Amino acid sequence: MKNVQFKYVGEALILAIGLFLAGGAIKQGMVKFKEMDRTVTAKGLCEKEVKADKVTWPLKFKELGNNPVELYDRIEKNTSTVVAFLKNNGLKDDEISIAPPAMIDQQANMSYSNEEVRYRYKANCVVTVVSKNVDLVRKLVSKQAELMRQGVTIVAGEYDEGSIASYEFTGLNEIKTEMIAEATKNARKTAEQFANDSNSELGKIKTADQGQFSIDDRDQNTPWLKNIRVVTTVVYYLED
Repeated sequence: MKNVQFKYVGEALILAIGLFLAGGAIKQGMVKFKEMDRTVTAKGLCEKEVKADKVTWPLKFKELGNNPVELYDRIEKNTSTVVAFLKNNGLKDDEISIAPPAMIDQQANMSYSNEEVRYRYKANCVVTVVSKNVDLVRKLVSKQAELMRQGVTIVAGEYDEGSIASYEFTGLNEIKTEMIAEATKNARKTAEQFANDSNSELGKIKTADQGQFSIDDRDQNTPWLKNIRVVTTVVYYLED
C-alpha cells in the first residue's frame, strides 16, 4: 500500500514540476512575442499647392415677356451676344455650349399666389464655358460687366450659385506617387525621433496606409488655387 501511495505522490510531483516548467516557457514566449511586436505608429503629412487646370463657368441670364415670339427673338439675340463676347476674347467653339432656354408660364402658377404677374413668360438661359484655359476665363469673369452695355444682364446670387465659375484640378494622378513618398518620408522621421527618445532602433515597416487625398480651395478668395493634402499612417517595428 505504501508503494502505491509513493507511486501516486511521485507522479503528482512530476506533473507539478512539468506544469511549472511549462508555465515558465509560456511566460517567456509571451514576453518574447511582445518584445518582437513592439511597434510605433507614425503619421506623415504632405501638402502641395497647385493651380486649377479646368474651369466651368455658367453665364446665366433671364428674359421676361408676354409675347412668345418676341421673347424667343430676344433670347436668340442675347445668346448670340454672349457667345460673340466669349469668342472675341479668345475662347473656341468646343469650349462653349448653349442650353435650351427653360420657359416658365408664370400665369399657370398664379393659383399658388395672389400677386399679379406683369410678364406671363420667364425664360432662364445658360451659356456654359468649360475650358482648360483658366487664366483667360478668369479675365473674362472680371470683364463680364461689358455684356450689360450690350443689353445682357448676367444673373448671380439668386437661389442657386448664379454665374459663379468653379475651378478644378484634374492632374492628381501625375503627382500622387511623389506626394505619398514625401508623406511616408515624413512619417519615418517622426518614428525615428520616437525610437531615439525611447533608446530603441527603428525596424522594418509592419503595415502602411496611404490615406485619402483631399483637394480644397486654398481660401474663399482664390478658388483657382488648390491645396492638396494626404496623410499616411505607417507602423514600424522597434528594436533594442
